[in-house]
Amino acid sequence: MTYKPTALDFELSPYTGLTRESWIEAGKYLLEGIFRNIPSDTAPVILPRTETDVTYPHKNASGNQLKLEEMAQMFEGLARSLFIAAPLIHIDPEAEICGFNLREYYSKQILRTCTRGDSNFVGYYEDLQELDGNKNPYRAFQQTVETCALVICLDICHEEIWDRYAKAEKDIIAKFLTSYAHASTVPQNWRLFNMLDMAFLHKEGYKTDNEIMLSHAQAILGYYAGDGWYRDGQSFDYYSCWAFNVYAPIWNAWYGYSHEPYIAEQFEKNANKLMETYPDFFDRDGFTMMWGRSCVYRSAATSPLSENFILKNPAANAGLARRIASGSLLQFFTRDDFLNNGIPTMGFYGQFTPLIQGYSCTESAYWLGKAFLCLHFPENHPFWTAKENNGSWDKLKGKEVKETVLNGPALCLTNHNANGETILRTGKVVKNCGDEHGMWNYAKLTYNSKYPWEAKPSDEVESMQYVLANDGEKPQKCNVTFWHGIRKGVLYRRQFFDYRLDCETHWRQAVNLADFPVEYGIIRADKLRLFRAPITLTLGAYGFSDNGTEIIQKSKESAKAVILKGHDHTGQEKQLAMTIYDGWDDIDIIHGAGTNPDSEKSIIVYAKTARHKQYCYDKLILVSQVITKESHEDFSEDEIFPIEKILYTDKEKCGGYGPVTIRLKNGNEKIICFDEIEGCLQL
Repeated sequence: MTYKPTALDFELSPYTGLTRESWIEAGKYLLEGIFRNIPSDTAPVILPRTETDVTYPHKNASGNQLKLEEMAQMFEGLARSLFIAAPLIHIDPEAEICGFNLREYYSKQILRTCTRGDSNFVGYYEDLQELDGNKNPYRAFQQTVETCALVICLDICHEEIWDRYAKAEKDIIAKFLTSYAHASTVPQNWRLFNMLDMAFLHKEGYKTDNEIMLSHAQAILGYYAGDGWYRDGQSFDYYSCWAFNVYAPIWNAWYGYSHEPYIAEQFEKNANKLMETYPDFFDRDGFTMMWGRSCVYRSAATSPLSENFILKNPAANAGLARRIASGSLLQFFTRDDFLNNGIPTMGFYGQFTPLIQGYSCTESAYWLGKAFLCLHFPENHPFWTAKENNGSWDKLKGKEVKETVLNGPALCLTNHNANGETILRTGKVVKNCGDEHGMWNYAKLTYNSKYPWEAKPSDEVESMQYVLANDGEKPQKCNVTFWHGIRKGVLYRRQFFDYRLDCETHWRQAVNLADFPVEYGIIRADKLRLFRAPITLTLGAYGFSDNGTEIIQKSKESAKAVILKGHDHTGQEKQLAMTIYDGWDDIDIIHGAGTNPDSEKSIIVYAKTARHKQYCYDKLILVSQVITKESHEDFSEDEIFPIEKILYTDKEKCGGYGPVTIRLKNGNEKIICFDEIEGCLQL
């Protein structure tokens, strides 16, 4: 059964129809799926599993390790489902789901979770260290993450749950929180979990260590990279948004404004800077892109838009924030494959094992409940009363493209009015050789709001990735992406194949990337940076859901194209065209099974070429295009074959040196010049 809102108002919400009451309905819809699977009011939130190979508790875990994982799972289920339940309890303290009184259930479960000796106890930090054999004094545990969710939710339903506890019961919970608040944590976004634990305890009158608080706060501030984005570990992804730019505003309200005003001011400034461009990461329908790790969190990516209003001087646009949040909610909740037995699948849409990380359990997906934190705003708050607007999309005309370049986090996004899609190009990516998950999540050449990334259908072909095979060796993929930035409308980056620090870069195969947007997609004019041959090389387009696909081949002069027409899982019309020009030998298709997050079967169109001779002066520039639309209306011939002429500096027309000019039939012209990018490559 899919979510079907009944409380609709297309005057207030002309794009989605959703209102605060619609969100309450959606929250209850999720909670009904949970509580249908809970046998009694004493049972914890542990839900049936649909995936057992990757998620925890891991199938090979035993003894103390299994116990550690089972306790972590129990706490994830409690804390993350509470993201959804807490606002509903505050709105209606007597709310019931499937015969369970939410306030009574969660009040008891929270206390039991924190009480030593209870069968639902999930352990103090020192208990977990003991179970782990005290092998690593700096180890962090999953419970630290969930304590932060717990204190946020306790604050939301303060009157309904926290205030109803006796002093002795509060002390039990506070002692539990204290053990994690002051303990070791992961040196990235996790520091914010400890900060919020301490902030909650402090405002509730419990003793905390201000030195530890300040140590974490200054470190978080130091992760700031600009443009509203923080670096989380090596990477930039939605954690910068749903962690840094959700938790920091809450910390400001609880502690920062009063006790660390300078840091709080910087957090507010950074969060408001994010609001200048973050709405453009969502497409015309408000869709969230499948990008970065923890894709099972889905619409949680919208949470910084609402939580910006916690700040003293919020910069978010209320009507746009709600429009995006509601659009993303509908993206997932209206699909018949989103839930399995009432529980969100371990996937982006349906079950999709290739995207899952081993740190997730079945209950992890309820991090998407962060999107429901908007319900803590009263019904007269601007988030609920402002009329929906569509931000940049309302301003674009015809087939206009809006491009946004963020050099801090190395992100370039384009909003394409012709098809309503948002395309993201990323840089500053470092993953280990062989880390396929990392490359899928971060190192694709482009990410598309309507074409989620696809896993590999074969060792030789990947969607939106180059795959290179040295003669007789295992194929290599690009695990590192350096960022150069935009010059005269062209984005420059470099990717290395199987990059390693124990080998100088001159001994690694690489490709210099140059690309620019057109009405329906992206044109590429990349340059090979090879030191050896023979090699074979492929480049895939987006994965295309194959639910009955028409395949059309076209050619014009030396250019070749393949056009796909079909439907996604929901029946939405889809169309993709890939065109190859100079540097490529041919274009082909490959079929996938179980590699696409939307549908079981899929097709990838791909280009292929080879270089046979060492130190030959052969074609170095690889020119291609991928365009898409959400209908079967034919692309025009000029859209499929948009290039009028390619002009080279070298007489051999290989592109080995000097500018390469790409002249388009619509009169536009782009000059591709890789000169001196070597001096400004960033990680």
